[in-house]
Amino acid sequence: MPRKNTGAAALLAAIMGTMPATAKTIVYVSNADSREISVLELDAASKQLKPVETVAVSGTAMPMAISPDRRHLYVSLRSQPFSVSSFAIDQQSGKLDLLSTVPLPDNMAYVATDRTGRFLLSASYTGHKIAINPIGPQGFALAEPVQVVETRKHAHAILTDRSNRHVFATNLGGDILLQYRFDAMTGKVTPNDPPFVETKPGAGPRHFVFHPNDRFVYLVNELDGTLDAHRFDAAKGVMSKLGSVSIVPPGFSGGAPASAEIRITPDGRFLYASERTSNTIAAFKVDSESGALAPAGNFATETQPRGFNIDPRGHFLVAAGQKSNSATLYGIDPETGALKELQRVTLGKNPNWVEIVDLP
Repeated sequence: MPRKNTGAAALLAAIMGTMPATAKTIVYVSNADSREISVLELDAASKQLKPVETVAVSGTAMPMAISPDRRHLYVSLRSQPFSVSSFAIDQQSGKLDLLSTVPLPDNMAYVATDRTGRFLLSASYTGHKIAINPIGPQGFALAEPVQVVETRKHAHAILTDRSNRHVFATNLGGDILLQYRFDAMTGKVTPNDPPFVETKPGAGPRHFVFHPNDRFVYLVNELDGTLDAHRFDAAKGVMSKLGSVSIVPPGFSGGAPASAEIRITPDGRFLYASERTSNTIAAFKVDSESGALAPAGNFATETQPRGFNIDPRGHFLVAAGQKSNSATLYGIDPETGALKELQRVTLGKNPNWVEIVDLP
């Protein structure tokens, strides 16, 4: 009978004991009217959302952003006094620990960090401006902005590109997408050349996403229910429009469009946009060579789906309904991009923004 290699077995057991467990996927949903953040775990094996905790905040919780290192969550509070709460994310549980709440220059409808996590970018719909605040070494946003820039009416979203050398911001009331150069050392922006690209008059540019290959940008227009595709020159940080498609379900005649969120899968194969009047999410297949979009269906979802997001592996989509006070978890078909409902969960009042992160 062969001798057991107990030394090797012990070594293997020791190594396995020090290896990290499978990363958890955590979903954060801001609930505006109940002033709280719902924290849930997305269990891929059971295809279920499991409650972790509910965290109270001091104001109307709406847009959120997660730091590049996945250790901090930032929540814009859109009631007086306009401010941002910075939370530390527990790396084992996903639970939140409030670090600070500091003023922002205005009522901010969108927040994001730059690619280094050293600056918080924000856009004010009612204040017609964008702002950049430093983030301290402890991970919380600081109150004194490094720059506030006046824009056309209704600034709505703001993001850097992957190189962190350019910043872009939509102006829903001005029908433009602003283009800036970004100094990642100072956090300040200067107008690029050209300083903006225009949308169709009255379209109402709202949110936008970059394709993972950095060759295309997709922009959802709130007021006419369209989605614009742009070619992106990553070296110069400028865009040029390729075309436009509708996200409104074919034949729908229930009222004026009210497009909201746009997200793309991590592999860039599928793009989704929510439309609040028809309570649907439109899906598209993305041609990574041409940037063209092919319709992949319109899927009924929560009532007034302002916010939704996709998990980091592109397997699941979570959509929240402002008027249904709940969220639905969908599976994403890897071949067609179709959404399959898996679970519905009750949330707080007026859930409107969704962030999803894998813990290290």
